[in-house]
Amino acid sequence: MKTRIEADSIGEKEISVDAYYGVQSLRAKENFPITGIPMHFELIKALAQLKRAAAMTNRDSGRLEGKKAEAIIQACDEIIEGKLHDQFIVDAIQGGAGTSANMNANEVIANRAIEILGGQKGDYTIVHPNDDVNMAQSTNDVFPSAGKIAMVQMLEVLIPAEKRLYEVLMQKSEEFDGILKMGRTQLQDAVPMRLGQEFHAYASAVKRDIDRFIFAEKALHVLNMGATAIGTAIDGDPYYLTYICDNISTVVDGDYSQCEDLFDGTSNLDIYVTVSSTLKTAALNLSKMCNDLRLLSSGPKTGIAEISLPAKQNGSSIMPGKVNPVIPEVVSQVAFRIIGSDMTVTMAAEAGQLELNAFEPVIFYSIFEGIQALTNAIGTLIDNCISGIVVNEDRCQELLHKSVGIATALKPYIGYKKAAEIAKESLKTGVPVRDIVIRDGLMNEARLAEVLDPKNMTEIKRLKKWF
Repeated sequence: MKTRIEADSIGEKEISVDAYYGVQSLRAKENFPITGIPMHFELIKALAQLKRAAAMTNRDSGRLEGKKAEAIIQACDEIIEGKLHDQFIVDAIQGGAGTSANMNANEVIANRAIEILGGQKGDYTIVHPNDDVNMAQSTNDVFPSAGKIAMVQMLEVLIPAEKRLYEVLMQKSEEFDGILKMGRTQLQDAVPMRLGQEFHAYASAVKRDIDRFIFAEKALHVLNMGATAIGTAIDGDPYYLTYICDNISTVVDGDYSQCEDLFDGTSNLDIYVTVSSTLKTAALNLSKMCNDLRLLSSGPKTGIAEISLPAKQNGSSIMPGKVNPVIPEVVSQVAFRIIGSDMTVTMAAEAGQLELNAFEPVIFYSIFEGIQALTNAIGTLIDNCISGIVVNEDRCQELLHKSVGIATALKPYIGYKKAAEIAKESLKTGVPVRDIVIRDGLMNEARLAEVLDPKNMTEIKRLKKWF
């Protein structure tokens, strides 16, 4: 392998002549053999977008020579399009508050720009990673801003997935609206309801999750670019500070603004906690729904079996014909992972000290993984489970008529104590609640039929407000 020699403040190091990364990237690769997973592609793209916007701004301010700026911009465009991503060799989890990730981007962009200008990679007299590509920037404003942009771009895929889930659940709610069944509390028979109401409740929870994601995404559009090291904008200039976020908005095609308090934007990471907790809440809601789907479909002969989930694969290597609820199971596992990652994000955000938090790499790793996993989990939940759910109406009717939960409807007419006595007798003897009430002459048949009509019991009655 042919090599070139590069040097940094630590010393010299041999780099492959074909490599676009440089000495600082290679040191980081050697220092951080942590996960074996490189930086997320959306983070790499966001870093290139920020470097492009910075080159545009520095060119327009007159600080960065035009040909250098255009070469840097072209190199950034190539990375944004997906090229050279294999040259980003730093592990996703790294020490140094993201400095290695930022320098990996600076070196790759600089070496590609050098190549564009006709030079040899490693000749930093042509384009320098720090002086030119990183002009008016610090890792401490670039890395958190890149993380926010990457999260926005990933949420722009997750939010439509959540909306599609909401629509499918609403469709199922309408499809199942006429199906009467027994509602349950604490896994015990409660009162009648409609299966459509159960699915509407799932949709309502998802709708709240969508609203929370939209709020979080909007908050991510505020960047600390221009803060440089700690918020004083040292090494920047007034033109750059004024126009950098406008140029970012142009490059990214989004409405990004600058923090009112650049010190706050550099030292405090609570926005990432907001994103993570929103992910956790959405994952919890999905896992709870999946728990319900597994219970409602349990059996199919010895469980509740009010619904049937689509059969997707064999459920056992030993039990012939067994089919398991594998899709709800995998969604719950994604939820467990996200819940654990939320604790990681929480502790990492808390661990910041003074003007900088050094733990953004693990925060980004956790959130990126969570967004991607949740997006994929929602897709398989919709396509391989919810869309194909069918109701077992006869089973719903059988369980409804066997239940003593309808005794609750008698309470306003015969009182709690008497209704409880009837429920206990029905459970003990198997005599239906309706027959006991008629036998004891507590209500006439017509009135009883109206009171114990399961459909009437599921209707929510409100007064109309006149003022």
